[in-house]
Amino acid sequence: MSKKIKQGVQVTVSLLIALIIFFYLYRDIEKDTILEALGETDWFLLLSSVSVGILGYWLRAWRWKILIETGENYRIKTGNVFWALMFGYLINLVIPRAGELARCAAVNRSYPIKTGKIFGTVVLERTIDMVFMLLLMALAFLLQGSVFLEIFGLLVSFPALTAFMNSYFTLGMVILAGGIGILYLAYRKYRHSGWIGKIRQFLRQFVSGLETVFQMKKQAGFWTVSVLIWVIYFLMMYWIALAIPSTSLLSASSVLMVLVMGSIGMVAPVQGGIGTFHAMVAFILLFYGISEEQGKIFAMIVHASQMLTIMVLGGLSLLFLAGKKESNLQP
Repeated sequence: MSKKIKQGVQVTVSLLIALIIFFYLYRDIEKDTILEALGETDWFLLLSSVSVGILGYWLRAWRWKILIETGENYRIKTGNVFWALMFGYLINLVIPRAGELARCAAVNRSYPIKTGKIFGTVVLERTIDMVFMLLLMALAFLLQGSVFLEIFGLLVSFPALTAFMNSYFTLGMVILAGGIGILYLAYRKYRHSGWIGKIRQFLRQFVSGLETVFQMKKQAGFWTVSVLIWVIYFLMMYWIALAIPSTSLLSASSVLMVLVMGSIGMVAPVQGGIGTFHAMVAFILLFYGISEEQGKIFAMIVHASQMLTIMVLGGLSLLFLAGKKESNLQP
């Protein structure tokens, strides 16, 4: 099976899973109910959510630009990075996680920076986001501890988890040690081959990308923007919650819990978190007295506003990148 066919099968299966989950969730909701909810929505707040979301994408592009240009001899335009970022988000809607490579290629089209370094900055950026997400979960636990523990108790069985760890921990360690041993022996045998040299070169570039977090000059701006990005994520969801009558009475801490659960749903390897995001958001809203139907409608509006924004800006990024000539800057 060729690589393109295999990739096509993976994309198709992922999309089918997303659509099946989505259909299962919304099969019992009448179209008139959704239209009625949209009619009652405060569109000023909804559009404000979309607007602040676009600002969040721009701040994310600025933050990524700081990492990319560290150690380079020329300045990088935030606009170029912004369109590369939106192109990556658009590709992620088609092929989950492929957008990270796509946005690296888009930046490389404008600036002759080593691909390994650019990818290293992407991994670094994602790692920082994961740390902030964990901090957000900790904050949600402090503010909504009883709900958090109730949900955790429903989703995780401590006796079953303990039994699993006792049964498979030793086996897992043996497999891990064996894998490391095989990689070491393969490296010893083929260390002088050309492809090993290319891997080592890429890894050196990759590490240089990770090291930019310590070398960059705008440390205060970088970390301030990192905080603002997650504040904006919260405001996007909070303003939509206020815009919809069924969720307008939710407290800020309750919306924070919804954001945490929705972010977990977006991590699933399906296009744009379709289905998984909706299921997680509707599930958590049940704990705050929001009916399953209204929870699903809220999740649909939040998700649709984000996806439409990405599709519009991603489409514009295609026009921008199509007219972009290869950079004549010297590496």
